[in-house]
Amino acid sequence: MFTLTSRRGARQYFKHVLGLALLATSWLATAQTAGQVEFSRGAGVAQSPGQAPRMLGQGSALHEGDRLTTADDSNVIVKLHDGTRMTLRPNSEVIVKKYQFTQGASNNSMLLQLLRGGFRAQTGLISKGASDAAQIQTVNATIIIRGTEFDARICGPECKAESSKVTEKPRPNTVQASAKLISAQGEINAVDAAGAKRKLVDGASVYAGETVETGPGAKGVLVFRDDSRLSLGAGTRFKVDSYVFDDKSPAEGRSFISLLHGSMRALTGVIGKTNTRNVGFSTATATIGIRGTGLDLDCGPEEVTDSCNFFTWLGTIEVTQVGQTTGQILQVGQGLNVSRTATRPLTAPILEDLTRPDSVPVNMDQLFSSGGASGDSEGLFVYVRDGNIEIVSAGGGSLYLGRGETGYANKDGQLGRPANTPAFITFDSVPLPNSSNPMAPSLQRDIGKGSSNVCR
Repeated sequence: MFTLTSRRGARQYFKHVLGLALLATSWLATAQTAGQVEFSRGAGVAQSPGQAPRMLGQGSALHEGDRLTTADDSNVIVKLHDGTRMTLRPNSEVIVKKYQFTQGASNNSMLLQLLRGGFRAQTGLISKGASDAAQIQTVNATIIIRGTEFDARICGPECKAESSKVTEKPRPNTVQASAKLISAQGEINAVDAAGAKRKLVDGASVYAGETVETGPGAKGVLVFRDDSRLSLGAGTRFKVDSYVFDDKSPAEGRSFISLLHGSMRALTGVIGKTNTRNVGFSTATATIGIRGTGLDLDCGPEEVTDSCNFFTWLGTIEVTQVGQTTGQILQVGQGLNVSRTATRPLTAPILEDLTRPDSVPVNMDQLFSSGGASGDSEGLFVYVRDGNIEIVSAGGGSLYLGRGETGYANKDGQLGRPANTPAFITFDSVPLPNSSNPMAPSLQRDIGKGSSNVCR
C-alpha cells in the first residue's frame, strides 16, 4: 500500500502508477486490434484482461480479449475490421474471446461470449468464409453465424415485461424458405431473381424463384417443407419455379422445378401425395408428371442439353417430350432417354452413385417446426433478419434458422421456434447497427413522441 505522507511514499506511488501505465501500454501494443466504436449513447466500458476499464466513446479502439459492458439505457455500436457491426443493447456484457482477421486469409475467425443482455448484428467477411468461423457462445447454446443479419438476446423477466406493453397482435413465426439444405459437400450456391449469389451450407434456405448451382464434386440434399427432397449431383443447375405449401391445406400446395443441366434424384412429399397435378419437373427435352414418386433426372453437365435420361425407382411418372401432347408412363424400374427429336427406353438405373434422398436421415423439426417455445420464456432468443443461423445446444441438438425466423434455447438445452415472434423482437427500439440515425429511437422515447411500438 502506498501513501503520500512522505516524499519516499510519493515516489513509490508514482512509480507504481507509471508501472501500471507502461504495462497497459505494452499489453495494448501486442493485443490483436479487433475494431472500434462508431457510436455511443450513455455509459459503456471496455476492459482488457488485467487492465483498468476504459470508457467507450466514438473512435475508441477494441481489442481481442476485451469485455464490453453497457449500462441501463445505454447502447454502443461497434465495427470490427472484417465489416461486422453490432449494436450492444442496454445492460449487456460481451467478451471478444477471439478475433483474427487478415484480408484474404483462410484462417480468419471470431468467437464472442454473450454473458447477459444482447445485441443486434450485421456480420462481415469472417462469417462468409468457413461455415463455423464466426460463433457466439452463451450459457444456453452456441450460435453459428453464416453470413447473416440477426438479433441475439438472453432474456429474463424483462423481455416478457417489454412484450406486455405492446398492444398489437403477435406475428406468426413462419418459415419463409421453400427448402433447406442438408448433407452439403463442396461449393453450392443460390442465385436470386436479381442475380445476387450466396453460398449455401448445411441449414441454408432456398426460396421460390431462386436458382441453385452445385460446383465440381459438390453434393447435397434439399429438403422442402412438405418433406419432398432432391439429392443433388455435381455440376447441377436448377430453378425452383414455384413452391407453395401450408400443412393445414396440403392439397392446395404446388411444386414446380426446372432442371437446367446436371443430375438429381427426387422424392415427392405431401403435395405429391394429395394432388399429383400440382407437382412437376421440366427439362430442355421433356416434362415429367408424378404419381407419388421417386425418380432420377440426368441432363448432363453442359449448359446446352440435347438429351435427358429419366428413371423411376418409386411410384409412377409420365414423361412428355417437348412439343408433344401425350406422354409415356414409366413404372418402377423403367427409364427413358429423351432427345429433342426421339425417345428410347433405358433398362438400367442411371444415378446409383448418387444417394437416394429417402435414405438420408432428415429431422423436420430441426428444419421447419414451430411452437417449441413461448415468447414469454426465459432463455436465449435469436431472430434472423437475413441469412442463416444454426443454434447448437449443449446436448448437441441443432436448430436451423433462415430469414424472418425466430429460435429459442433454454439452459436445459431445449431448442424450438416460438409459434409467434415475440413482441420484444418485433417492436425493438434499439437501433440497428447500420442505422443512419441511431439517436432517433432514443430521442423519440425520451421526449414522448411517436408510437412506443417500433416495428423492426
